Order: sequence, then C-alpha cells, then structure tokens
Amino acid sequence: MTPFILEATLHWSSVAVYALAAVLFAHALMWNHPERARWATWVAALGLAPHAAAILARWAAVGHGPYMAKSEVLSSNAWIAVLMLLVVLWRRPGWAGLALVALPGAILMMGLGLFADPQAKDLPPTLRSIWLIFHIFFTKLAVGAFLLAFAAAVILLRKLRGAASRFLERFPAAEVLDASMIRFVGFGFVFWSTTIIAGAIWAHQSWGRYWGWDPIETWSLVTWLCFGSLLHLRLFYRLGPRTTAWLVIGCFGVSILTAFILPFLVPSLHAAYFQ
Repeated sequence: MTPFILEATLHWSSVAVYALAAVLFAHALMWNHPERARWATWVAALGLAPHAAAILARWAAVGHGPYMAKSEVLSSNAWIAVLMLLVVLWRRPGWAGLALVALPGAILMMGLGLFADPQAKDLPPTLRSIWLIFHIFFTKLAVGAFLLAFAAAVILLRKLRGAASRFLERFPAAEVLDASMIRFVGFGFVFWSTTIIAGAIWAHQSWGRYWGWDPIETWSLVTWLCFGSLLHLRLFYRLGPRTTAWLVIGCFGVSILTAFILPFLVPSLHAAYFQ
C-alpha cells in the first residue's frame, strides 16, 4: 500500500467514524438519551485516532507539516475543530448539541480535502520558519473557537425565538449560552491576534517586510477588526444577545471567507502555497 493510499484510507475511516458520531449525537438529543450522547462523544474521540494517523502519514510522505496543499490544510483544520469540540464536551457534557454543527463542518472540510489534488509539493525556503508553524497553528485554533461560537449563536437564536424541542432543552438557559458564545469569540480573537503577529514576523524573515497588504493579509486584518469591533460593541454598548448572535454569525462568515475561500481563489503570496 502506497503512503497516499494509506492516507486516503485513514481519512475515509475517520470520516465514517465522525458521521457515525454525528448520527449518535442526533439520536441522543432528539430522543433525550444522555447516555448515548456520552457514547457519541467517545465515538468522535475514536475518530481522532485514524484522522491523526492520516495527517502524520502525509507528513512523513511529503516531509513537511499540513500547511502546503489544500487537502492538508482542510484536514488539519477539521482535526483541530473536532478536538476543540471534545474539550468543550469534556467540560460541559450538556453542550452535546454543538456536535451537530461542528461535526458536519469537520466532515465537509475533510470531504473537500479528499477530493482536492493530493500531489505532494516541495517546501519552499520561505516556509522553513518556526514562526510559520505558530502562524498556522493559531489560525486553526482561532477558526475552531469561531466555529464553536457560531454553533452557540445558532442555538441561542433558536431559544430566543421561543422554539421548543427536546434538542433545545438539552442546552442551558439563553443567558448561559450568550456568555459562553462571547467566551468562544474572545478565545478566537486572542488566537487570531497571535496569528497576525506570528505571520508578520514570518513575513519579515521571508520577504523582508512585516506587512505588505497582500489580499490575505488585508482580509485577516478585516476579520480581526470585525471580531474586535464585536467585542468592543458588546462591552461598551451592552448589545443584547440576539444582536450579538447575528454579529457572531456574520463575523464567522468573514473568517471562513478569509481562511478557506480567498486563499484558493485570489492571486496572492499566500495563495501560491495552496494551489
């Protein structure tokens, strides 16, 4: 078995396990079975193993971390998102409904990665920097935190509209959801800030300048300003939960545009690494 066939097999195995976990979560929440929600959590955790093995197999085959090809970037982002979901569920088992947003999102990312070009690429000299590793790692953490904030915002809006179901009853009160949503945004904002700082240092090492108004750099700044403005408005203007939730959804859309769409569509220094 070649390394790339092994990698694809492991990836498809983890997709199947994540899909099974999502079904178990849905069944547990719809029919109010907390014990099955715990089973689903363990199944999702089990899926991290072949997923991590696939990432490591790719790493060993191409000789660099998951930050060159589209498939590598999407797969590693999905792994971080599922890991962050499980950390939240370990601390807050009653938040199992977040899995119905986070797991399908991770499966979608992995699916897009699996159908992307799997060809290995050599690591250019500009990517051989520890600051690039920090830059990419904190980007993934930030996107994972924003994904959880988005999930909390969607559920919060459902509660505020007065929707009633066994699924929604599994979540805490709207006030608790609102506070947790802002915490997720705060964590993501800190991680995104670190991403920009590490990226600027890496850019200085690679190209001799800290900031060059590359399209991806510009949109990273736009994303940072969006979430920073959201936190500022919430703190100083006492925005209500409904308005805050809609702003979180909008800001999440901007972050997805910056991290997953523009690098593959807009010509730039960043996009050259993801073609």
